[in-house]
Formats: sequence, structure tokens, C-alpha cells
Amino acid sequence: MKQALTVGDFSRVTHLSVKTLRHYHQVGLLDPDRVDPVTGYRLYTPEQIPTAQVIRRLRDLDMPIPDVKAVLATTDATARGEVIAGHLDRLETELDRTRSAVESLRNLLRRPAAAAAIEHRTVPPAAAAAITAAVDRADLLAWWHGALGELHATVQAQNLDPTGPTGGLYASEIFQDDHGEATVFVPVQGLVRAVGRVESFLVPAAELAVITHHGPLADVDLTYGELGAYTTRHEISVAGPLREYYLLDARHTRDTTRWTTEIGWPIFRAEHDR
Repeated sequence: MKQALTVGDFSRVTHLSVKTLRHYHQVGLLDPDRVDPVTGYRLYTPEQIPTAQVIRRLRDLDMPIPDVKAVLATTDATARGEVIAGHLDRLETELDRTRSAVESLRNLLRRPAAAAAIEHRTVPPAAAAAITAAVDRADLLAWWHGALGELHATVQAQNLDPTGPTGGLYASEIFQDDHGEATVFVPVQGLVRAVGRVESFLVPAAELAVITHHGPLADVDLTYGELGAYTTRHEISVAGPLREYYLLDARHTRDTTRWTTEIGWPIFRAEHDR
């Protein structure tokens, strides 16, 4: 007869609580070797200890129970490795997101009390090559990266001469309703031939209150907050998309702390600054 371990002994050996072992039995992740028909006690064997140790480590990495089952069920080392690697990739993505959030919070806490410089700017209309799409706010940064890559490749392929910095227009609905129209553009001289998502576009004229954001776009909302507070106190906001100009971005350097972005808020001005 196999040597039996009570659930208490098995818990002490594996460092899995009795409550956890009961749960794993209920969900079919780790069944006891047998259940005493009289007492209902769960009994385990020493041979189950390595399996329990693997389960504990996978669950410590927050691997979902269905994935743990898949790892334990297969004898194919390649398939097992793919499940584990897929979960590790998800953990790394979540870790990157957490690091970004932590850095953004630190930036907020370190932010100087002095107000950033804000200027008024009259922007004339400009012919441009552009990509426009309706975008979910959650997908905006990924869309931005992809659209800019396609846009700059097309401008270069058509030998168009940029006449100003790359920019973006973002409808208020993106921030208010989590979905709205976004446009990235490159002001150019010459005829833009429509290719793929790239089309000819006229960037509209605007009167803007402009602030400069330094650093990654992950915490650009802090600078938007400063600009929005300023316009609320000192300006008359008008309907129209928010505007960004990317003076220094991923095309120039991988060091996101060096990125420089101008943010423009549309305003009404009765007269120009003298």
C-alpha cells in the first residue's frame, strides 16, 4: 500500500495551505491520491510532492489555472515550454506597464511648483501628408507608432520635402469618450500621392496656447493638465482638435527622456500679442 500523507502533512511539506489544496482539488488541478470514504480526509503520496512544487511556482508567477493544467498535462517539452514562455511574455509586458506607471507617478511627485512657460502661437494652414483614423484611446500609442512609421516611409519614398515638424491632431472625443478621430501629419512641399493609408491633407490654421513637454509620452497627461488649467483661467477655449508637434521623438533617439513635444490647445484671441 502506498505511503499516505494527510492533507496537513502534505501542506507542511509543499508549503501549500490546506485551503489552497482543497481549492486545487475542486478545480481539478491537484487531486489527492485518494479520499477516505469514511472520514472524507484527503490523502496524498510523496510522489505528488514534485507536482505540487511545480504548481506552487507557476501560481507564484500568477499563471492562470488553465495554463498550469496545460503545462502539467503535456509530456511534450516544446509545447510545455511554449505555454510557459507565453506567460512570461505577458508578465514582462505587465512589468513594463507597471514600471511606466511608477515612473509617471515619480515624475508627478517631482514636478516643480513653478508653472511651465506657455506661449501664444498663430499657426497658418499647411499642406501635408497625413494618416487619419478613428482610434480607441487604449490603442492610441500603438496606432501612433505604426502610423508615423508608414507616414515617414511614404514621404521619403515620394521624395517629398518636409516644411515643418511632424505633428498630430486629436479630437476631444478620444479623451472624453475613449474613441475619436486622430491624424498624424508631416507638412511637405510637393504633390502627395495617396498610398496605403497616406493621403494629402491640409492642416487647418489655428490660434494656440502652446506648452512644451519633455520626456516620454506616457506622462504627457501631466503637461496637458498644466496647459488645460492655464487655458481655463486665462483663455477662451474653442472647439477643435488638440495639437502636438514632435520636435524630438523615437526617430531621433531611443532615450525617451530627451523627447520633446509641443502641445497646442485651440483658443480664441481677440488680438495678437504685441
